[in-house]
Amino acid sequence: MRLQDKIAIVTGAASGMGKAIAILYAKEGAKVVVSDLNLDGANATVDEIKTHGGTAFAIKTNVAVEAEINELIDTTVSTYGTVDILVNNAGIMDNFEPAGDITNNSWERIFAINTTSVMYSTRKVLPIFLEKNKGIIVNIASAGGLYGARAGGAYTASKHAVVGFTKNTGFMYALKGIRCNAIAPGGVETNIGSSMTNINAFGASRQQLGMAINPRMGKAEEIAEVALFLASDESSFVNGQVISADSGWSAY
Repeated sequence: MRLQDKIAIVTGAASGMGKAIAILYAKEGAKVVVSDLNLDGANATVDEIKTHGGTAFAIKTNVAVEAEINELIDTTVSTYGTVDILVNNAGIMDNFEPAGDITNNSWERIFAINTTSVMYSTRKVLPIFLEKNKGIIVNIASAGGLYGARAGGAYTASKHAVVGFTKNTGFMYALKGIRCNAIAPGGVETNIGSSMTNINAFGASRQQLGMAINPRMGKAEEIAEVALFLASDESSFVNGQVISADSGWSAY
């Protein structure tokens, strides 16, 4: 039980990687706060956790709204007493738009959900971590946060920002017992594509050029195993890093 009695928040945990992380964390002994805009889906994750003897509760959170992030963390503390692990997983895709086709609304929405939310939650949880001189943050970045041809301009920029924020946070608080790392998944079988509404044909055709060298799609559960490693004491010497999990796609 690598996370025995730890208190973990997982955003975007109604489905996909967030759900897999929440379930695995609970199996490893953590009490899990299942956060998602889709409350029915979050409750379904909680039900699955409880079926296997775990402990969890669901809360509806729009991560783009600072007040809801604050409520998420405050409710966690009032329910479980503290926070030990924060997993910033919630995110959306763009429609593969290159720079010339990005709208202001799309740019602002993608950054609000993918990037600004990570800052909000990190800033809110840090006083808790600093008081006890211990805490773990796991950010779900993307291969799109490391390379330029995995999505459109807005998503790519938003995830590059998450990578930079992760490294800065890990370095800044390294002497305070706080670790902050990120995972950069490659193609993973999740429902993130549901956030794509009007795919840009030109951008998609450019982005697809690299798919031929992608060895395979990943499973959400495979990303969850990396998130478990980063949340456990087994990664005690890992800080400010981005771990790629892409079956070697980026090794070409």
